[in-house]
Amino acid sequence: MAEPSSAPAKSDAEIEEILDRMLTRLALCEDPKLGALLTKLLPYSIASLSSQSLAVRKKVIEILGHVNKRVKHQPEIVLPLSELWQMYIEDNAAPMVKNFCVIYIEMAFDRIHLKEKENMAPVLVAWISKARSQHQEIILRIAAKVIGECHSKGIDDEVAAKYRSISGSQDSVIFLEFCLHTILYQPTAQGGGCPAGLSIAQSNRVTGKHPLKSDDLLMRKLGILNVVENMELASELVYPLYLAACADCQESVVKRGEELLKKKASGANLDDANLINRLFLLFNGTAGTENIDPESKVNPGNSGLRGRLMSIFCRSITAANSFPSTLQCIFGCIYGSSTTSRLKQMGMEFTVWVFKHARIDQLKLMGPVILNGILKSLDGYPTSDSDAIARETKTFAFQAIGLLAQRMPQLFRDKIDMAIRLFSALKSEAQFLRPVIQEATISLAFAYKGAPKTVLKDLEVLLLTNSQAEESEVRFCAVRWATSLFDLQHCPSRFICMLGAADPKLDIREMALEGLFPVNDPGQTMSKSVDLKYPRMVDILDCILKQQPKLLNSAEIREEKLLFPSQMYLPMIRFLLKCFEVDVEQSGSMERTSEYRSSIENMCLLLEHAMAFEGSAELHASASKALITIGSCAREMVASRYSTKISWVKQLLGHLDWDTRESAARLLGIVSNALPVSESSALISELVSSISGMHKLRFEAQHGALCAIGYVTADCMSRTPAATSTGPSDWYSWGSMALLSSVPEGKKGPQRIPETLLQRTLKGLIDIFNSETSTLASIVMQSLGHIGLQSPLPLLVQDSGSVSVLTFLQEKLKKLLSDNDPKAVQKIVISLGHICFKETSLSHLNIALDLIFSLSRSKVEDTLFAAGEALSFLWGSVPVTTDIILKTNYTSLSTTSNFLTADVSSSLPSFSSNEETEANDNCHVMVRDAITRKLFDVLLYSSRKEERCAGTVWLLSLTMYCGHHPTIQKMLPEIQEAFSHLLGEQNELTQELASQGMSIVYELGDASMKSSLVNALVGTLTGSGKRKRAIKLVEASEVFQDGAIGESLSGGKLNTYKELCGLANEMGQPDLIYKFMDLANYQASLNSKRGAAFGFSKIAKQAGDALQPHLRLLVPRLIRYQYDPDKNVQDAMAHIWKSLVADSKKTIDEYLDLIIGDLLTQCGSRLWRSREASCLALADIIQGRKFDQVGKYLKEIWIAAFRAIDDIKETVRNSGDKLCRAIASLTTRLCDVSLTGKSDAKQAMDIVLPFLLAEGIMSKVDNIRKASIAMVMKLAKGAGIAIRPHLSDLVCCMLESLSSLEDQGLNYVELHAANVGIKTEKLESLRISIAKSSPMWETLDICIAVVDTQALDMLVPRLAQLVRSGVGLNTRVGVASFISLLIQKVGTDIKPYTSMLLKLVFPVVKEEKSGSVKRYFASACAVVLKYADPAQAQKLIEESAALHAGDRNAQISCAILLKAYCSVAADIMSGYHATIVPVVFVSRFDDDKHVSSIFEELWEENTSGEQVTLQLYLQEIVSLICEGMTSSSWASKRKSALAISKLCEILGENLSSCHPILLKSLMKEIPGRLWEGKEAILYAIGDLCKSCHKAMSAEDPTTSNTILTAVSSACMKKVKKYREAAFSCLEQVINAFGNPEFFNIIFPLLLGMCNTATPIKSGIAPFRTDAKAESDEGEDNSVPHDKILSCITSCIRVARVNNILEEKENLIHVLLITLSPGFPWIVKVSAFSSIKELCSRLHEIVDESLDTSLDVGATSLIYELFHSVSPKVVECISTVKIAQVHITASECLLETIKLFKNLPSAQKTDGGFRDELLHLYEIEKNEQAKSLLKACIDGVEKETLNSEPELK
Repeated sequence: MAEPSSAPAKSDAEIEEILDRMLTRLALCEDPKLGALLTKLLPYSIASLSSQSLAVRKKVIEILGHVNKRVKHQPEIVLPLSELWQMYIEDNAAPMVKNFCVIYIEMAFDRIHLKEKENMAPVLVAWISKARSQHQEIILRIAAKVIGECHSKGIDDEVAAKYRSISGSQDSVIFLEFCLHTILYQPTAQGGGCPAGLSIAQSNRVTGKHPLKSDDLLMRKLGILNVVENMELASELVYPLYLAACADCQESVVKRGEELLKKKASGANLDDANLINRLFLLFNGTAGTENIDPESKVNPGNSGLRGRLMSIFCRSITAANSFPSTLQCIFGCIYGSSTTSRLKQMGMEFTVWVFKHARIDQLKLMGPVILNGILKSLDGYPTSDSDAIARETKTFAFQAIGLLAQRMPQLFRDKIDMAIRLFSALKSEAQFLRPVIQEATISLAFAYKGAPKTVLKDLEVLLLTNSQAEESEVRFCAVRWATSLFDLQHCPSRFICMLGAADPKLDIREMALEGLFPVNDPGQTMSKSVDLKYPRMVDILDCILKQQPKLLNSAEIREEKLLFPSQMYLPMIRFLLKCFEVDVEQSGSMERTSEYRSSIENMCLLLEHAMAFEGSAELHASASKALITIGSCAREMVASRYSTKISWVKQLLGHLDWDTRESAARLLGIVSNALPVSESSALISELVSSISGMHKLRFEAQHGALCAIGYVTADCMSRTPAATSTGPSDWYSWGSMALLSSVPEGKKGPQRIPETLLQRTLKGLIDIFNSETSTLASIVMQSLGHIGLQSPLPLLVQDSGSVSVLTFLQEKLKKLLSDNDPKAVQKIVISLGHICFKETSLSHLNIALDLIFSLSRSKVEDTLFAAGEALSFLWGSVPVTTDIILKTNYTSLSTTSNFLTADVSSSLPSFSSNEETEANDNCHVMVRDAITRKLFDVLLYSSRKEERCAGTVWLLSLTMYCGHHPTIQKMLPEIQEAFSHLLGEQNELTQELASQGMSIVYELGDASMKSSLVNALVGTLTGSGKRKRAIKLVEASEVFQDGAIGESLSGGKLNTYKELCGLANEMGQPDLIYKFMDLANYQASLNSKRGAAFGFSKIAKQAGDALQPHLRLLVPRLIRYQYDPDKNVQDAMAHIWKSLVADSKKTIDEYLDLIIGDLLTQCGSRLWRSREASCLALADIIQGRKFDQVGKYLKEIWIAAFRAIDDIKETVRNSGDKLCRAIASLTTRLCDVSLTGKSDAKQAMDIVLPFLLAEGIMSKVDNIRKASIAMVMKLAKGAGIAIRPHLSDLVCCMLESLSSLEDQGLNYVELHAANVGIKTEKLESLRISIAKSSPMWETLDICIAVVDTQALDMLVPRLAQLVRSGVGLNTRVGVASFISLLIQKVGTDIKPYTSMLLKLVFPVVKEEKSGSVKRYFASACAVVLKYADPAQAQKLIEESAALHAGDRNAQISCAILLKAYCSVAADIMSGYHATIVPVVFVSRFDDDKHVSSIFEELWEENTSGEQVTLQLYLQEIVSLICEGMTSSSWASKRKSALAISKLCEILGENLSSCHPILLKSLMKEIPGRLWEGKEAILYAIGDLCKSCHKAMSAEDPTTSNTILTAVSSACMKKVKKYREAAFSCLEQVINAFGNPEFFNIIFPLLLGMCNTATPIKSGIAPFRTDAKAESDEGEDNSVPHDKILSCITSCIRVARVNNILEEKENLIHVLLITLSPGFPWIVKVSAFSSIKELCSRLHEIVDESLDTSLDVGATSLIYELFHSVSPKVVECISTVKIAQVHITASECLLETIKLFKNLPSAQKTDGGFRDELLHLYEIEKNEQAKSLLKACIDGVEKETLNSEPELK
């Protein structure tokens, strides 16, 4: 073509002249040549437009106009696209030239081939950024059109690479934007406006001048998606486009978009600001943007797209911080004109997201506006249930409010409007919304923290109102606000909590109690509660009284009704007591102010109201105890108050609750202090009278009176000068008890109650003691004890003289102490201590001691503790005063001091009482000596464990309660030794108390004592302690606990010394007793360690640096003991560890070598518990260690793990498994170069892998072998080429493991698979698939990856050995597969080994019985074949093909081998098709379905066209068939015959060249004996005659007769199957040759067979519908009538008409016989076919004789057919109820009627069956048969002389 640049070089005149010539040529050019002309003309013409000459431009315009006219309607004319594009992209091209170039480029694109289009489109796109905006639109539309045409279904790699080349450029940005607009574009209705998501300008840019058709648009969108996918752009760039596609109206676009979104853009960064801005533009459009051209205004996206965008915004934090787009989005969803209910819901969800994740500066801008919008939206919804989306919308709205309250509390803090709104919503909204509103309400509470006081006051009212609402959610929120918004000192909120404490809902009650008592865990230390600031009791009482003023009303008698519920009173009283205690602690000595007195008064009033009859027993107990607590601190006020309400207090003495009665009695004792002696004496007298009267009181009244006697009498006794307390009368705190105030001096004096009253009181009490039950007796003793606390009990005056109370009661007390009532015993024994507290008589004290010591064998722990407390009172210096016991809620020392769980320093009392009277110090010294002797000489070292336990409890009690007494201080070394000895006790209580005692001794002792104690404990723990004091064994001494060593031979227990000796004697081994004792000593040593641990854990906290020298010995053992099988030992040692070690990790690292060394040693210990603990400890210790820490121990740890796995004890084996897993994990990490340094990893591999291969995998222990294999698999993954030295061993091991590690249950299932209907083949496939997914197979894959040529020398011989000797399905399959993979990996390097491998593998395929194994070895054989020598390959293929002639297994082997060869080594097999194809073809017809199916599949896979293949290898196939026919095997003969039939079917006449040899071989087989399957010979002859009859007749005309004779003789055979085949063959022969003479030859034979044939039953047989059933009932030699009739039909078809007429009578006879009722319907159908064929032949005669007279014989035959045969046909229709019979019979009848109708000038009749036909027509259901019957009726009526009325 002419270069465009050449145009300006010429003058304008020259250019004009050239253009003129061009125009002339254009005008003269014919259409076929126009395209070639335009290639030069068009570029030059357009280039000439750069000229400024108007004439030139005019000429160009003229030329272009002519071109347009010529090419407009001829799209086949091609325009020069590439030339035009080159002109366009020239830098110096004139604008007008570019304009015209673009026009013709667009035109040219429509005229080029698709291939050129798709190659050119990326070129245009790659230049798009340099084009003008108008041109960009055209070019982009061109590209989009091409993309739609070419890439809607896919894009090839070459074109994709071109598009990929523009990725990242500005061109790609412009292109991608246009693609997005195209995806967004949707066709609109006429005048429908702009599509959603686009502006008018963008829409016009996509469509151009003409709107897009929907199909074109669909193709463009799919093409764009395919192109963009292949451009491999960043996820953030393509995300909007894929998202828009997902919201398209076309299903295919949506599906493709969703696929690409998941596949290509799922990893997009949703917090990318640019992406989010683009998505907001899609959602909002340009709404809200000012000064924008109407055509550029972008509409919001469609609702589907906006819904998807909302789900994305709810996952993007950037979206939440994109003001004002975020705000526009939310309001667009909630209030937009095109919003939907779904969008409203998602808008609310996005609001929640924004409130949660927006920055505070953004939230300040949006929060208020959005909140107003939410409230407005909520106002628009009804409160009733609505649709699901509306419910979700409201849910998100309330969530948003809650979140906003947390983020921006200042929006709500100044007003309570929102609180009112939410509480109201909780009441009015539907139930489903309440949990959400409740959560929002709770969140709102935080907004009001720090609110103005006025707001808080309003909130108090609101909360109080709502705390009593009906709805539980409202009450919950009210209580929650009260607890979270206000502190503990805020009284109104605490009252709300009190109300909540009585709520029926558990969660509300719990929250309310938490608001009242933030520290409600008794295990927490008091230091944590110091920070809690309770309100003053005055304030909280005022608040309560304000809510219930009736509390100020006082009554002399108990009220009936409660002012608050019981459940509210309980926490209220408890809270008030807390406030009271805090007031007491803070004020020190309480000032008797009026406010103080008022608060006490009000508190008493409240407690009195709580005692109303309606209250629960728990409430009454709590209130009465509270009164005692108040009274203990404000004794004077309480006493004076209730001194006037004695009757009210006395009412409570008969209360049903025990604690209430006790508290009332105590209160009466406090009150009596304010009474004169006379009134107190009167009160005592009244009480004594009540219990001594004739009228017996009920138990409760007796109990109350007895308790009151004790407390009141004790108070009166305290007033005597002798009993006046000289101890501290100020304040005292024991545990958590309140402080006591001193008794005013004015109330004390030398006054005393009358002696007579005292004696009367004592006698009254003793009478009750002697006469009542143990319970009342214990209460009497308690009262006597309370009196004895104040002064020694006076002698009891009797007629015979004076006697002490204890002496008088001694015998009864002995009985009571041996009673089974533990509570009574405890009260009695404690009362003995109280009675002796100030006793001075040694005899009395000895009586008490004897009584207490009698409990030394008690097994009741509480009784022992009570006795210990009593002994403490006898010893002296107990840390309590009489006032504490009598005037507070004190119970006992043992229950008050929880010394088993409390910290030593906090439990140990430091107070020493000086209240006891020391008048007779010698007396008390003797008592202490007696106690000491009893403990140390008798109990602590007793042979009875019960006595040792009792001694331990009592010694601990004395040490605990009297530890500061000088005598105890002196005895500390002995006490320490005793406790040390008791650490080894089996009894857990004894052991724990001994360890606790050690701690107390440590606390009490001096420095030397502490040092010796630490050394002793360390020695005990490390096993080096001194020998303990021996305990003499007697017969009943318990050596073992029950069941510790089993049972005796007779089934009895084995735990005492006597029983063990008896067992040793019974077994004839007296020395066995020493082994028992050794075992017992070992158990004792373990117990000692455990017991020492309890004491050690407490001592270690204070021992400090004294323990440091012992750490080297302690740490390794402590580590091991923490894993001891005994849970108690574990816990004990853990206590020590926590006490001893501050930084556990640092300590273990410091002593790591010592720890591992000790643990490895103990792994081989003779003691199973040491082995078990060591394994478990090692498993934990080695985790996370580095090679330099554990490298030197790796092998030893593996040995220890394997030894433990095979241990005799199960628990040790389990710990060994844990250790094995731990060391495996460690080894894997150490050998992985990505986690460990290469040098360390190599060293670890060199240590572990040889050990595992040599000892682990070769172990006879199954578990060790499994663990080793698993470890080797892990190592192989990370080792890479480092495993090559061990490759042969590793591969063989893994292959053998495929079977050895298989679940043995699968073998069992396979053996019995047939019995349960499971196919063995499927089961084998399942087993193989499981094996291939196993780690062993994965390891083999790793081994394959690292195999090299050098490794083959060792690997192949080992594989060969495994082929010969390997057992198990998976192993054999694995070997075959591995060989295949190995050869594929090494390729031609396998050639030196192919001969050996073929000799191994091929015999396996032949002999293997398993189909699966056979296939895998066949595949391996095929892989080897690829690299075998030609001679080896030929031999292998020929041997494989020869297997087809063998047994079934050989045939299967042949098929599998050939299939494998063809699929794997197809290139080699291509030269052996002549050998393979015949074998495959013939074997397709094998009797065995499995074999034939394999060959059939092989045939289909390896033949492109069956006919072509057969023609190509016909001679070889025929040769093989003939070979099979001459075989002695019947199966081979049958197979060959079937192959011949198939050849005939496929090739037809093309088989003619081979017919002589095939026919000859077939004919030879007809004579002779019959064999199974011989019928195939006859079928083959029939098929051969059908295909090659022409060639046969041409070669030898007599052939047909020969065949006919042979086949006819076969028809005479009596075997049913063979005979039927013969008749079928005969039919084919007759039809094939069509010889008219056959009729005369065959028909007589067939006639004779019909004459000999009889119906199944004489007469009319029952009709049968199942032909097979009919035939099966007859004998094998029964005549197949249907086959005979088919042959007759064929004879009629080929016969001459004259011959037919000659046999007309016989034909009619045959037809009548076969239509008789005795024959089945199939025979009748065949008869109908014969009749139809006969009618057809007779039609020929009738048609020929239209102008002449018809032959008489033909006429006669037709008459016979109509009059004799037709009625039989009609009869068949009526009797046989089968649609097929009706149709065929109707067709036959119609043909007969038509034939009869065509008779010339004959007397026509209806045949006598017209009426029957009418009836049959009426009842016929088959439509086809009915229409045929109608035709028959019409035919009969037209020929009837006297016609009937027309059928309607």
